[in-house]
Amino acid sequence: MKITIETPLPGEEDEIIIKMAELSDDVLKMVRRLKDGGSKDTMAVYADESIQMVPTRDILYFDAADDHVFAYTKGNCFDTKKKLFEIEELLSDSAFLRISKNAIVNIRAIDHLSPEFNGRFIASLKNGEDIIISRGYVPELKKKLGIAK
Repeated sequence: MKITIETPLPGEEDEIIIKMAELSDDVLKMVRRLKDGGSKDTMAVYADESIQMVPTRDILYFDAADDHVFAYTKGNCFDTKKKLFEIEELLSDSAFLRISKNAIVNIRAIDHLSPEFNGRFIASLKNGEDIIISRGYVPELKKKLGIAK
């Protein structure tokens, strides 16, 4: 793939031109991100009665339990008021990855991975917590980490 960047002449409008025989999902995601003004840098979360804006880079993982989705940071747990699939969609082009039916992890928060005998993995996070990666999600994790065969 060839990428060309040109500086417009004075008075010309900035423009992005994409020439492809077939648009891939990755390119379509990139176009949507450009139209939306970039990636989602912060997320509104709820702590008690207050709403806080938390940088998404500080979120280690999301966990769904009892009709709520919680966002976990190094020292806090917040309610998101969103469904897990909405968060997955919102953060699909970032470092977040679905790892089970009820969890999404920030792969930058993973310290190390340990395989289990039944195809699952245990992700040890940088805060010392361990979370389970279901075997059905392991191939996508390996792909995102660049270690897929």
